[in-house]
Amino acid sequence: MKFRLTCLAAALPLAFPAHADAQDVASLSDKTIGTVIITGGRPTSLPTQIPTTIEGISARQIEQTINASDSEDALKYLPSLLVRKRYIGDYNHAVLSTRASGTGNSARSMVYADGILLSNYLGNGAGFTPRWGMVTPEEIERVDVLYGPFSAAYAGNSVGAVVDYITRMPATFEAHAKIGYATQKFDLYGSSERDAGKQASASVGSRSGKFAWWINVNRLDSSGQPLVLATRAHSDGTTPTAGTPVVTGAIASRNNKDQDWWLLGTTTSYHTVQDHAKAKLAYDLTPTMRLSYTLGWWNNDTDGGVQSYLRDSAGQPVYAGNVVIGNRQYNLNAPSLAFAPSLNTLEHLMQGVSMKTNTKGVFDWELAVSTYDYHRDILRAPTAILPAAASGGAGRITDMNGSGWHNLNLRGTWRPAGIDRGVGAQVIDFGYQQDAYRLRTLVSTTADWIHGSAGARFSAFNGNTAMKSLFAQDTWTISPDWKTTIGGRYERWRAYGGELGNATAIVPFGPERDEAHFSPKAALAYQLHPDWVIKGSTGRAVRMPTVGELYQGAINGNAIVNTDPNLKPETSWTSELSAEHNTDTGSLRTTLFFERTGDALYSQALTATVSTVQNVDAIHTRGVEVAWQAADLGVKGLELNSSATFTDSIITANRSFPASVGKQQPRVPRWRATSVASYQQNDQLSYTLAARYSGVQYGQLDNSDSNGFSYLGFSKFFVVDARVRFKLDRPWSAALGIDNLNNYKYWAFHPYTQRTVVAELKFDL
Repeated sequence: MKFRLTCLAAALPLAFPAHADAQDVASLSDKTIGTVIITGGRPTSLPTQIPTTIEGISARQIEQTINASDSEDALKYLPSLLVRKRYIGDYNHAVLSTRASGTGNSARSMVYADGILLSNYLGNGAGFTPRWGMVTPEEIERVDVLYGPFSAAYAGNSVGAVVDYITRMPATFEAHAKIGYATQKFDLYGSSERDAGKQASASVGSRSGKFAWWINVNRLDSSGQPLVLATRAHSDGTTPTAGTPVVTGAIASRNNKDQDWWLLGTTTSYHTVQDHAKAKLAYDLTPTMRLSYTLGWWNNDTDGGVQSYLRDSAGQPVYAGNVVIGNRQYNLNAPSLAFAPSLNTLEHLMQGVSMKTNTKGVFDWELAVSTYDYHRDILRAPTAILPAAASGGAGRITDMNGSGWHNLNLRGTWRPAGIDRGVGAQVIDFGYQQDAYRLRTLVSTTADWIHGSAGARFSAFNGNTAMKSLFAQDTWTISPDWKTTIGGRYERWRAYGGELGNATAIVPFGPERDEAHFSPKAALAYQLHPDWVIKGSTGRAVRMPTVGELYQGAINGNAIVNTDPNLKPETSWTSELSAEHNTDTGSLRTTLFFERTGDALYSQALTATVSTVQNVDAIHTRGVEVAWQAADLGVKGLELNSSATFTDSIITANRSFPASVGKQQPRVPRWRATSVASYQQNDQLSYTLAARYSGVQYGQLDNSDSNGFSYLGFSKFFVVDARVRFKLDRPWSAALGIDNLNNYKYWAFHPYTQRTVVAELKFDL
């Protein structure tokens, strides 16, 4: 099976072309000793002068080839990348996975939009995903990805990748509008339903002299498939007590560890309504100096519904109490409620101000400041049992108001010889950065979980981290055939203000932490032949613990237990070696990559019932990534793009959990591949057929979860997508697409979407 899928990845269009439209494929070979030159549009903030791997996709490619309902969909077919998006509008689990990092490690990548940080380093994991909702697909001009921690300009979180979203800023008046509709027929176990999503977006902007502006609004109304299943293990059953009601409808199945359990129903079917608004202003103070301001607002209201498969003797659904299933008695109320609805309301604000020069001469500089604020972030859940809880009753309110982060970036670029790219030319980047993160969580009791106000404190959790950094890197053209980059990053990190509270007390974690680290970087490129470039990169990355990883646990008397506020940072040495062949019709890149990570941060069991974040002593990763693209290969308008990645990521030392040694790193599959074939028949009509493959992976450190095709499991998958786009009378266009055309049923802890039909109608003036 592996052989057939690998051959398919090579024979089908196998990741998207880098850096520019595929119709301009000739520009992809415009290299200066292996350095990519991005032409057209607004400049990326990524350091393209460094001879290392950068891939990208343009707005034209997104529009032509991707059924994009969320901004993260733009990354769908890029090499070695996977976003764990479970449904349209997924706001709290869409983690980015990279070459050597799984979908449980959100803090091992960096996502920016117009220089504003969207990555959420308040924690690490599914609950701390990038704030994708601050960007809509319609406003994207281009997305670029820097693979690995090879630029000194980025913190240790760049160990996986740095993603840079560039959004539109008009040169003349323009207006856009789009409406979209998506629907899936979802069938799984006892659930059979039709889910749908509706979306509307509008944008308008213009430029007049020195002043430019852009406004974008978007609304999404989406109903997703069930995500969480109510279960009880067979071993939880006891001898029935006389009078306990016998129920029907439970489904016998096997869990992720291939053990018998009962599936009782579903507890999280999200109905999500999201609103987005963004305003961008820019003013040219001089012909080479621009002042910019961005304001983003995102609102999310989510209702997590439940469905019970269980029926009593009268045929009525059963949600709570003791029941008899298969001659054994089970408690639906303990150890936790089997069925628990939820309500989530979020209102987040993002702001950024920057001033930068673009002289392309001897010296340019940039000053940027941004903030991200949890203006409102409320989760409501019942402690009362259903069906009474459906109309109210006791519950808890989790309030994260006051959480957020701010970033300051001051950087300069010095070119001693101006724009000269000849032998001896240098590009020297340097700068100072300051980042701060604050996490505030208050859990309160309430008499009415749906409408009631917060009452007495149930628990509390606070903490802060901050980083001050200096960096410098020098890219130097040694000769007509050789180019190198040498750099380093010095970081001073601090963690302070950690507190944990219960109903009676708030206990501080103790003294603050303060430590410093230095991370060297280096890259080298050799122009072996006019069409061949060899590139090598290496760099150290220090990924500091997040607030959520440091300050956790429980209070026992006056002491905090089940935690380790002295967690070591993750330290990774990452290297890659690439050979690139570029011609007028396409490119082929083969990259060997290696990573040695010490003190990796993972949740591990302390006892049979308690887990906490601990350091995994060592993880070694090696692999190979192949990316190919071509255009007009005998058929005008045909574009073929493919990638295939093999990764061997093994835990080599772990004193806290010896059973994990020799096992595969969680959520990092050995094989990944993407393939895209797009055919532009004429100016009005284009077709796309694409495929995505991911091999066997595990969710547990000891790989004990052998059954991937189960709730809590992580399965392999092979998914085919299709899209047809056609232009109507100017300025109208439409598209019809199908994601998961082959209706593959696969899992990443939760079930993914099944066959989904997408329709769009667009207006561009």
